[in-house]
Order: sequence, then structure tokens, then C-alpha cells
Amino acid sequence: MLLSKGFEVEVYTCTPTGDIRGFSDRIVAHLDGFVREPDNRNVEYTTAPFTQYERLFLALIEPRQRLRKYLRSLGDFTITPGSTLALGGSDRFERSDPNNPYHSYIEQTYGTDVVTASIHINVGIPDTETLIKACRLVRVEAPLYLALSASSPFLNGKVTGFHSTRWQMFPKTPAYVPLFRNHDDFIAWTEEQLRLGTMQNVRHLWSSVRPNGDRRPYSINRLELRICDLVLDPAALLAITALLEMRLLALLSDRDFSTALDPIAPGSSPFTPEELIEITDRNESAVARSSLDAVLVHWQTGEQIAARDWIAALYESSQAIASQTGTACFLAPLQKILSQGNDAQRWLAAYSSGLSPRQIITDAIASAEQQESDLAKVLAIA
Repeated sequence: MLLSKGFEVEVYTCTPTGDIRGFSDRIVAHLDGFVREPDNRNVEYTTAPFTQYERLFLALIEPRQRLRKYLRSLGDFTITPGSTLALGGSDRFERSDPNNPYHSYIEQTYGTDVVTASIHINVGIPDTETLIKACRLVRVEAPLYLALSASSPFLNGKVTGFHSTRWQMFPKTPAYVPLFRNHDDFIAWTEEQLRLGTMQNVRHLWSSVRPNGDRRPYSINRLELRICDLVLDPAALLAITALLEMRLLALLSDRDFSTALDPIAPGSSPFTPEELIEITDRNESAVARSSLDAVLVHWQTGEQIAARDWIAALYESSQAIASQTGTACFLAPLQKILSQGNDAQRWLAAYSSGLSPRQIITDAIASAEQQESDLAKVLAIA
């Protein structure tokens, strides 16, 4: 049985040539389903949770079509691929809600390091202890999802040296987040962070993955993967999501509650939980720099492995579950990402061939808009 899945999609609004322009306050006032981010230059929409990938396809595209239509009513404006202020603007913060004290804290504490666009993938897991275990697995494999999604090699019109500049500069908070042993451990840790002030509120847990729910940390019912850069191509995003779900189904499918995929279970890894956090942090940094080409340390074996090869191995091991659940076709586009590269790698290849960041972003904007328009016609979205 498939799990429920939904997305939080953050996007920048911009001109067709990639200059970011802020309309979040107006978008939220005029369009249902959109919420403002602290900076006015990006805006977020959330999809309802669905188990079927076909419905997720529609849920991703329909709000963006409404957003594009509204932006055209304001002038010649659109949305851009990528997860950073690629062509400029990181020297200032443009508040969407000057009277929001939490936004004031974010601006004063982090500046524009948090003015990024990304995809958060939420997967429903109602049983709390199973959810905490799932978060442990996804935490140590989160770098692989960043490797697939990296789309931020530019900042302020320059190549940064990172495939995911967003994750390289994003202020992971608190600085150290353990692999929680159980739900009670997560509750106690969260309460302690709030008491110490390392978290301003329960939302202020900015880790690669976290338990989520309507009254966290006490009532939690879904896993939220937060590490991914923005992926506008819905087929690519659903493929990344399918890999995540296949890993979770592998973890949940063993009726004997096998410990093989639980990083802190005895015998599952040669590393202690503390060492696993250190290794995962290093893996995240390596992937932020080199994405699919990064050399990582495998949490189960301790061996070095290229991110691309690790993902390819997980893809093959997921085939049986994908076939059983009828999701193999949605998983398949991973092969294209592995062979042709993610957005960042393809954009850097274009840069090496002589194109400027502005030319690359301009082409990416047009390509994304055309792809989305074609899909909207097929899906009969007005």
C-alpha cells in the first residue's frame, strides 16, 4: 500500500530574464493556497496529501498555472527554476510582513542566507515510533536526495563552486540534531531546545529531515524531507519522491520489524549514532559541493561510494517494491537524472561551453514554462 504524500513548494517570482521581483504579499492576498515567506521575493504553496502519483502530478502543476496567470496580470513576470538569488539581490532582505516578529528574528539572525527556494516532501506515517525510525533512515540518506535535486550553482550572477549553494549556506538549526531514539526522546529534546532558545518555536527545526504534524512535537504523523533544492520538472520530482517512498516501504514492509534499515539498531552500521551524524554532515557538505559526483561514506558499510553509484544501487533494489505498487514508471526518470545530470550539473556544463549565468537562467525559465504549458494542456488545466 502506498503512503500519502504532499509537497511544500517554494518559488521565486521574476522577470523572463531572471531578475527576481517580490510579489508574495499580493499573491497571498489574491490566490488561495499560497502562503508568504519572510522575504517577499518568494512564495509557497502546499499540495494536499495523495497516495496516487497521478493526482500529485496535477496538484503540482495546477497552482503554478494559477500563479503564472496572476503574475501576467501584474506585467511581464513569471517564476524561475533554481534555489538561490542566482543573478543578484542577496545584499538585502525584502520583508513580506514587516510586522511579523518571527520574520524580524529571521532577518536579523540569518539575513538572506534563508532567502532560498526549495521543495519539502511530506510522507504520511501515522504510527509515531515508526515515524521516528523512518526519520533516522532518511536522515542518513538525505544527501542522496540533495544530489538528485541540486539546482543552485549560481549566486549574484557568479558561479559559487557549489552545486547546491542553497544547502551550503542555509543555517541548519539547531547546529546539532541527534538521531532520536523514540518519540519521547524527540519531545524531550524539542522542549530543551525551546528552553535554551536554540529554537524560537516548534517550526524552528531546520534540519534535512524532521518529524512533522499538527501539534509537534507531541502530535506527529508525517516525515518531512527538507534538504531538496527546487525541482520544477514534475516528472523528476515525482521520481525523487518515489525513491524516498520505496525506501520507506522497504523499512515498513518487514513484519518482523527488521533492524537492517534502522541506523541505530545493533549490527546495522559500524558507526555509533554520534559518528553517523558526523558522517552524514560531511556527506551533506560533499553533495552540496559536487552533487552526484560527490564521494560519500556509506552508513551501512563504512565504504566510500560515489553518490551516483549509491543512488543507482538503491534504484535497482527498489524495483521489486515499485513493480508491486505500480510506481515503476514514476521511479524511472531517475535514470535520466543519473545519466544526464541534475539542473546544477547541466547548467554548469552550459556555463563551461560559454553561456553566461543570465543566459542559462533565461533559457531555463522559458523551458520550464513551455514544459508546464504542454503538461497543463495534456491534463486539461485551464
